[in-house]
Formats: sequence, structure tokens, C-alpha cells
Amino acid sequence: MSIRNAEELTRKLGQVVYVAGAQWGDEGKGKLVDILSQKYDIIARAAGGANAGHTICVNKNGKSEKFIFHQLPSGVLHEGKICIIGNGCVIHIATLLDEIHQLREKGIDVMRQLMISDRAHIIFDYHKEIDEIQEDRKGDKKVGTTKRGIGPAYTDKISRSGIRMADLLDFDGFAAKFRANAERKMKLFGIKIDIEKQINFYKDAVELIQPLIINTIEYLEKAYKEGKTILVEGAQGSHLDIDFGTYPYVTSSSTTSGGACTGLGIAPSKISSVVGIAKAYTTRVGAGPFPTELGDIEGTMLRDKGAEFGATTGRPRRCGWFDAVVVKNAITISGINSINLTKLDVLTGFQNIKIAVGYKLDGENISFVPALLNEFERVEVKYIDMPGWTEDISDAKKFMNLPKNARNYVLKLEEILEVPVNFIGVGVHRNEMIYR
Repeated sequence: MSIRNAEELTRKLGQVVYVAGAQWGDEGKGKLVDILSQKYDIIARAAGGANAGHTICVNKNGKSEKFIFHQLPSGVLHEGKICIIGNGCVIHIATLLDEIHQLREKGIDVMRQLMISDRAHIIFDYHKEIDEIQEDRKGDKKVGTTKRGIGPAYTDKISRSGIRMADLLDFDGFAAKFRANAERKMKLFGIKIDIEKQINFYKDAVELIQPLIINTIEYLEKAYKEGKTILVEGAQGSHLDIDFGTYPYVTSSSTTSGGACTGLGIAPSKISSVVGIAKAYTTRVGAGPFPTELGDIEGTMLRDKGAEFGATTGRPRRCGWFDAVVVKNAITISGINSINLTKLDVLTGFQNIKIAVGYKLDGENISFVPALLNEFERVEVKYIDMPGWTEDISDAKKFMNLPKNARNYVLKLEEILEVPVNFIGVGVHRNEMIYR
């Protein structure tokens, strides 16, 4: 089915849509969320925190403007849209306020459209310090954390010692909990915390954000019954999921479609469709297995052409060929029924392009990602070769505008993945997207 306009697109995807990363994060979720936000009533984040950097490039008055969101949903650029930070997220309030302030300086006031779950947990500065200490202690076995305090905050949540946004509404209770937690962290990790200074910061902060803190579960249920459309913005990628990722080189939350349910209180039966975002090649930040990684000139070309440097950390991303095994695993886990292939334009100029279609482990063919790291690290990759193209594709508006070899590459991926590629990114801007 050809998607001719935004209305048709919304009808096809349905009332509740989850946008999921199908690789190791950084796939380009923010761009599609930004595009879909134009037609969806509510845009929500279900998991993660300020470790996720969602980049959106917008043309305004002939100039390209870049927005990078770490804490806010990408839909805040669209006036009148309700943006929700769900209960599955962890929130660093100073970062949140910084993003709100930066947008206000650009004439965008998000306070009227932002809602924060009263059940979302708070990241404190001591979580960030602990994150750095724990990562440094691992020596050469570092996970590659962003050191934004995500893991320690989720650790407190799971150990039932976390502090939630709702606690801010009973400030005396909040102060007592914060004081007890801070004193415990100082003893455990030998860090220094100016407890009274921190409490005073949150006392001022709550004056600003108190109106935003609500029961988002109740709000979403009411909106769903009224027929409002809901777009759920995934964070990181399926293979960074705490359960299904390349453990322990993973994030601390659920990044699959299941995370949309637990992180927002939306029942699984209400999710109409899941769009999987996958680059036309593969990237990964930090440590962990990466079977198709290119350490040669081709890897450098991908990194330079694709500007593959982390939006959150600035770290160079590891680059390699498209891994269909990894993406097919994500399709299975999240129930992906539509693919957005991003950054196809980055492959322009490669004479030969490889696609990983299977693995061999100890002489046996396998079609899954092994749970054991030492097995995943030693798989032999089975590739097929596709001819490349040299034509500039950034101005292509329709699938047939693409060079034949580019079309064949997309069609081959579609054949291997057994899921339609409905969206093709051919550049960084909103209008550089092909719908089919």
C-alpha cells in the first residue's frame, strides 16, 4: 500500500503506534517521531532517561536548525501536541529544566503541553557520580555507560529505595527520603553530597514543575477511550534491552514494545502497530559484540558520511554492515510490522554493499542472537553482496526516484526481513523521507 499523505499514514498505522529501535540504538527514531507527531494527538516516552539523545533537524526560513532532546519527547516541536514522560522513565530534573529553558529561548513554550507521570523515578546527581565510580571500577570490562546516572537510578527503583515524582508533591516527605538516601550513598561510595543545597534546589524546582506531575495512566486511558491517537517514542534499541539485549552491554530498561506497556500503563491489546527503525547499515556505541563491525576504511567512511558520533556523549560510533539477524530478532521480540530504513543516502558511493543474512556457530548455522557473549563474539557471519550506487539520492521523493541498485537493496532487505519497508530516510531533514 502506498502512503500518499499524512492522513493515510495515520489510518494505516492505527490509534496507538510504538516506534522501536531495531538495532543498538541511534537508528534515527527521533526523525520519524517528529514526522508522525504532526498527525498524532499524544506523544509519549515510556522508558530511559537523559542517556537517549534524539536528534531532529528542521528547516526554518531556509536555515537548518538542529534540536537534540535527552529528556523531552520529540513531539514538543509541534504546537498543541500533548507530550508525556511516562512512569517507566527516569528523570534528571536539572536536565529537564535546561531543555525547557533552551526551547523557551527559541520561542517554544512546552509547559502547556508537557505531562510527567507521578510514578516516574528521579535521577539525582549522586546517581551520576555513582555511575561513573562503578564504570571506572570495571577497568577493561566497562559497559560503555553514558554516566548519566541511569543504571543507579533504576537500581534504586528495583531495590525499592527510589524516589518518585509524586514524592515532590509531599515535600517534607521528599526531603526526608532524599536525606536518608544521600547519607546512605555517602557511606557506601565515599562521595560528598551537599544535602541541604540539593533539597533547596528541588524545593525551587517543584514550584515550576508541580503542575506537570499527574496520573498519566488515567490520562492516557481517558484519551484512548475518546479516540485520541497516541505515538509512543522508544528509547535506545531492541538489542540494548535489559532482558533481550547483549547483556551486560545493555541499558537498564525495557526498550522493546513490551516496555511501552509497562512504561505507560497501556495494555498490549491497544497497540495497533510497531514501526521498527533500522539504519541501512549498523552502528553501536560502547562495548559489546558487533559481528558485522568494519574496522577498516569502509567503517571510517560510514562513520564520517553518517556523522556517527553520539548525540549524548559525542563518542564515535562503531560502524558495520546491515545485520539482518539482529533486526529479525528485534522484529520477533517487538512484533514489528513496518520498517523505517534510515540513512540510505550514507551508502551512496560504496561500490559493493554487504548484508549479513545468517551466522555460523561452531560449524552450525544459526538464525538467532546467542545469549552467551563468548558465543556471539565468535560467530562467523554469512554475507550476501549487493551492487552499490553513486547517484545522489537526497532529493528523491518517491521510491522509483531512487537508482535501480538502491531500490534493489531496499527490496532485498524487505525480502530477508519479511516485513515491509514503508519509510526510507534519504537525508537528515523532515522532508527527506520516502513513503511507500
